[in-house]
Amino acid sequence: MRRTAATLTATLALLAGGLAAAPSSPAADPQRREAPARAAVTTRDGCITSVPEPGETAKVEICYTVFKPARAAGKRRVPMVMHSHGWGGKRADQPEVQAWLDAGYGVLSFDQRGFGASGGHAHVEAPALEGRDVRRLVKLVARLPWVQQDGPGDPRLGAIGGSYGGGYQYVGAFELLRARGEPVFDALSPQITWHDLGQSLAPSGVVRTEWALALSAASLLSDALPANVYKALLEGAALGVWPDGSIPGTEDMASFFRKNGPKWHVEQGRRLDIPMLLGQGTTDGLFPLEQGFRNWQQAMTAKARGKSIFVAYNGGHVLPAILPAGTTADTDPCSRRLAGGDFEKLNIAFFDHVLKGRPTRLRGFGKMHLATPGDRCTTITSPRADTAKKVGTVATLEGVGTPLSYQVAAGPIRVAGTPYLTGKLTALGLQNRAFYGLAIGRTPLDASLVQNNVLPINEPTPVRGQKRRVALPSVAVDVPKGQNLYLMVTPVSDTFLLMGSRLPGVVTIEDTIVHLPVVGR
Repeated sequence: MRRTAATLTATLALLAGGLAAAPSSPAADPQRREAPARAAVTTRDGCITSVPEPGETAKVEICYTVFKPARAAGKRRVPMVMHSHGWGGKRADQPEVQAWLDAGYGVLSFDQRGFGASGGHAHVEAPALEGRDVRRLVKLVARLPWVQQDGPGDPRLGAIGGSYGGGYQYVGAFELLRARGEPVFDALSPQITWHDLGQSLAPSGVVRTEWALALSAASLLSDALPANVYKALLEGAALGVWPDGSIPGTEDMASFFRKNGPKWHVEQGRRLDIPMLLGQGTTDGLFPLEQGFRNWQQAMTAKARGKSIFVAYNGGHVLPAILPAGTTADTDPCSRRLAGGDFEKLNIAFFDHVLKGRPTRLRGFGKMHLATPGDRCTTITSPRADTAKKVGTVATLEGVGTPLSYQVAAGPIRVAGTPYLTGKLTALGLQNRAFYGLAIGRTPLDASLVQNNVLPINEPTPVRGQKRRVALPSVAVDVPKGQNLYLMVTPVSDTFLLMGSRLPGVVTIEDTIVHLPVVGR
C-alpha cells in the first residue's frame, strides 16, 4: 500500500538509530493460520523453489501465503491478485489484504528473494532472478482449482504493491512477455516505483546519499543484499560519485542495475499491452514523479494507456526537506475525485472494471491525474513543457552557501508536468555541482521548494559558456495570485548529503530560459 511521508520519516528515524525492524529469518518467520474473525477465508503457507543465486547450485525458496476468499470454489472461480512488499518488508497478513478478499479476489502475497522467509539475496528485480521467481509463482496460481483461468497456464491475474512491490510487477510482466510472448498479468497497479533505477539512485551520476544509505541500512541486519552492493552504496556516499567501475577497486553499479527496471525492457523493444493503474508520489524523493511519467509514456503501448489511469498523490518516499526548505502534504485528491475514496478503493474499482468486467463509474482513463500541495487534482494528457519564460543570469556558489531564488512567473499560474531549463553554463572548477528546482513564495526570501525535490548538474571538468539543458523535478502546483514561481538554485541539498562540489567556486547559467508545462494557458 502507499507509504506516506509520516511513515517513511518514522522509518528513516529508526534506521538512523539502528533500530529498524528487520525481516525475519526463515526459522523465525511464524506460519500464518486462518484468522478466527474471518473463518470463511482460508490461508495456506508454502514455498516454491526457484533459480539458484549466481555462482551457486542450490535452488532458492520463495515463500508465500495464499488467501482464498469466502465461497471461492471450483464451480465459482475468482480472479487472483498478487501482492508483495516494499524494501525491507515481508508478505502481508490477512488484515492487510482483507479489503481485496471482501471484494471477492483471491490473494497471493510473497516474500521477495532475500526478504522475509525467502532465501537468497535481493538483486533488486533482476530479470534472471526475481523475474524467474514471479514466473514460478504465476505457475502456482495457474494450478489453483478455484482461480479463474483464461487459458492453459493463464490465470485471471492482477498485481498490487508499492516501491519494491511495484518493481516485481514490472519485472514479472516483462519477463513473462519475453519468455511466453504475453505478459500473462491482466492488470497491474505499481505504486511509487521506478523506471530507471540508476537514474533514481544517482541522477546525472550524483548519489542521493540519504536514500542510498537508508536502503542499505534497511537490508543490513537481514543480509538481504549481495556484499558488493553494500560496498558500492558506501563508496558512492564516500566518493561523491555513482560507482561505475571507472575508479580502480570500486564496484560497477551501472552494470549491476542496467537490466533492473522498465527502461531496459523498453530498450529491448518490449511494451506491456495491459491496463495499469499507476500511482506515484508528487513529493517522492527517491522515485520521483518523473519516473512514473516515463513508465506511463514508455513502458506500455498507446492502446494500453487508453485503458489505464495515472494518479499522483502527495506522498511516497519522503524525507524532511530542510535545506533547501520545502513543503509537506499527505493527501490524495485524485483518488477521491475518481473513486470517492483512497487509492485502495480506486484500485479495487479499477480491477473490478478490468478483471471482472463490471460496469463502474470510473472515469479518467488515458489521462494523468496529479495532486497539488493545495489538495487539488489537476488532469493532463502529457507532461511536456510548452511555455518558455526568460529568467536571465542564474548563479550560485559551489560547495557552501544558501539557496537563491530567481523569479520565473507571477501567479496565478498552474504548472503540471516536467519542466526544464536551458542556457549557457560556466563553471571553472572540478566536479562542479549545483541543485535546481522550482519554488513558490511572495518574495525570493520566503520561497519554498515545490514538492521538495531538486535535481543536480554534474560537470566533472571546467566549462565556459557551454549550452546545456538542465532537468528540473516534475511537479504539479497552483501558484496563487499574489505569489510567484521561482527557480531555486542551491549549492547543497540534504537529499544529496555531501554530494556538492568538493571545491568552492561559482556556477553561472546565462540566457536562462525555464520551460514550463502550463495548464489552462
